[in-house]
Amino acid sequence: MKWTAYDVSMYEKEKQYIDTAVLPLLPLTFSERAKLAAADGEFMQLVTNEIERQLKGRLFLFPSFPYFASETLDVCVERLNCWTTELKEAGMRHVFYVTTDQKWKEKESMLTGVLFFLPSIPFEHMDDSYKQQIVYEQTTKLLNAFISHWV
Repeated sequence: MKWTAYDVSMYEKEKQYIDTAVLPLLPLTFSERAKLAAADGEFMQLVTNEIERQLKGRLFLFPSFPYFASETLDVCVERLNCWTTELKEAGMRHVFYVTTDQKWKEKESMLTGVLFFLPSIPFEHMDDSYKQQIVYEQTTKLLNAFISHWV
């Protein structure tokens, strides 16, 4: 399920079956790394949309958690943990964060949800069939990781 009016109305009817929130972590910047950050965001969107498609009815894909790359990560962790508290109070037993930003791994022990790191893969000049293959491979890895946390 995604953050759309249709899916939210489905969620309201079936919330006893939907116990997992997925939050993509999205760094924003206007520095020389802006293009790379945007490309990472596109990659993350492709992978998390495919995860949502395959696990529809079990998880809810929320809009990205945006933060400026210039922010201290401690401030971001505090804000993200507040989001997680809200989600858990709303009935989400599992809150999964997905990121391509390695900095989050340094703060993993401070997070109240579970962090999943995906390596950044630049798609800009890549053939569409190769992009699909990479998305499939990353999705498969992420699916297996999610399932291991549900057990």
